[in-house]
Amino acid sequence: MAETLFAELAQLGERLERTTKRGELAALLAGFLKSLPSAEAPAAVRLIIGRIFPEWDSRTLNVSGQAVMAVIEELVDASPTLRDEIYGQAADTGEAVRVLLERAPRQPLASPPITLVEVFEALGQIAETEGRGSRTRKMVLLRGLFSRASAVEAKFLVKIIFGEMRHGVDEGILLDGIAQAAGVKPRVVQRANQVWGDLGKVALTALTAGEAELTTATVSLFQPIKPMLAQTAEDPAAAFGEHGGRVAVEYKLDGARVQIHARGQQVRIYSRQLSDVTDSLPDVVAEVREKLTAAEAILEGEVVAVSAEGRPLPFQHLMRRFRRKHEIEEAIVEIPVRLHLFDALYVDARSLIDAPNTERWAVLEQVAGSLGMVRRLIPGSLEEFLAFAQAAVEDGHEGVMIKDLDSAYTPGVRGKAWLKLKHAISVDLVVVAADWGYGRRHGWLSNYHLAARDSVTGQYMVVGKTFKGLTDTEFREMTERLLALEQSRRGSTVFVLPQVVVEVLFNEIQASSQYPSGLSLRFARVSRIRDDKPPVEAESLQNLRRLFDQQFERKGRLT
Repeated sequence: MAETLFAELAQLGERLERTTKRGELAALLAGFLKSLPSAEAPAAVRLIIGRIFPEWDSRTLNVSGQAVMAVIEELVDASPTLRDEIYGQAADTGEAVRVLLERAPRQPLASPPITLVEVFEALGQIAETEGRGSRTRKMVLLRGLFSRASAVEAKFLVKIIFGEMRHGVDEGILLDGIAQAAGVKPRVVQRANQVWGDLGKVALTALTAGEAELTTATVSLFQPIKPMLAQTAEDPAAAFGEHGGRVAVEYKLDGARVQIHARGQQVRIYSRQLSDVTDSLPDVVAEVREKLTAAEAILEGEVVAVSAEGRPLPFQHLMRRFRRKHEIEEAIVEIPVRLHLFDALYVDARSLIDAPNTERWAVLEQVAGSLGMVRRLIPGSLEEFLAFAQAAVEDGHEGVMIKDLDSAYTPGVRGKAWLKLKHAISVDLVVVAADWGYGRRHGWLSNYHLAARDSVTGQYMVVGKTFKGLTDTEFREMTERLLALEQSRRGSTVFVLPQVVVEVLFNEIQASSQYPSGLSLRFARVSRIRDDKPPVEAESLQNLRRLFDQQFERKGRLT
């Protein structure tokens, strides 16, 4: 059977972009996968989703946008005016490249046409290219692809390389398509992907071995699985009563979620995104080696940066630790961390993900030894629950997690078995600029620059940005409103008169070198538009600074 041309995948991408219904998207995917030789399925599904490697694989393409666009510039003959026109109208870079190649090609396509497998293998080679001269070798590989690509093929090459597919197909829809193509139950495909974290392996197994083989999927040491996710709760009483009061409540820590894989002295630590962060946490590795009582285990927990007094530090300090590549020993002293375990997924050759929460916690208590565990309570009443939640805030943490005692561990699934109840702060801020959106928000001003008023100078000082909180209708209405207040533009940013006030919820105020105000709001989202409030009555910068200082009555502070 002849190899599939990449043009077929690109045409599929075009059809997906014109389709909005989930069932129709899955059907298109299923039809495409059934048309392929089964050996091409792993490459196809990874290219469709724009993710070349399994989620737990740390390799990246490491190709800059500048390098890709340099190759495109060699293939087009467009004036600066035409370029500006195309980029101003295109929904994203991939679409802009397609239009450029259609309207101003410099030379005819090289031959032969590229195949799906060629693209996949070339991108793999780019990821493996390292060391001296690697940029030159990567450019050669990129030229080899783009010189043989049609305009629409080039569009999807760019989208894949940039990780910006935006065709409406998320992982769940792709899994539904795999299930349809293979004739197996969607839940079996989803389950296999949850524990394997490898869409290519799932697709190949489903299409060649079927449901029987998929059902054997289980967790494996040193192959991280997707974390179970929680829904957000707004009402404490409703959250407590969600599972008839049969819940455990745990501190929601303001740290980094980690998954620890251990076998004897071999310990690896993975982040929430399944990246290997072992080298950033040698102190945690040493602690696990010393204190874990199980021969082998996969445990979940949170790593929190702490002050000399043991109080939690703001999250940004922990990120400084994670980003450190060198002088790790100095970082351990400068930013000590504390491990708090909260789940056991695998212990001594036994998978626990199907066991209820109570059983997993009991196993965790048995094997954790003297390792730290998250503070946890099974409350007997709403009053006891509320007191525990208040204690979490007073101890400097984000809030609490509410967990169904009977729930299994569902990797990668966000459901009501886990609820998160965060302590949120509300302030009224002024929109002083906004960025044009992309993808689904193309054509809307949807990323708002939020400012507080300096009560001394009268200036509005930016303290954060957010694109979260509004409905599509509100985005459209806000775009019209802000354009009517436009003062100037720079790139994709529109600067406006400071007249629109919004109520903003956030979880923490951080010190910032990015903004002249010196402050930045963490997890900011708009809760409502305050048409009842004039800009001069919005939050003052001075009061935000007072709130910033007050945080350290509960949190630690680096000296």
